[in-house]
Amino acid sequence: MPTLIRFILVLGGLAALAYGGLFALANFVKVAPHEISETVELPKAQP
Repeated sequence: MPTLIRFILVLGGLAALAYGGLFALANFVKVAPHEISETVELPKAQP
């Protein structure tokens, strides 16, 4: 049983680290929005 509890605690710790990392990226990294313009050429129709 102690091995199962240790395993669950390790998985919980890894999940907490992943959640904390995603939270930090979402809230503290500011990306400057910029406009992207790209020309798309349509293929010519075959007769």
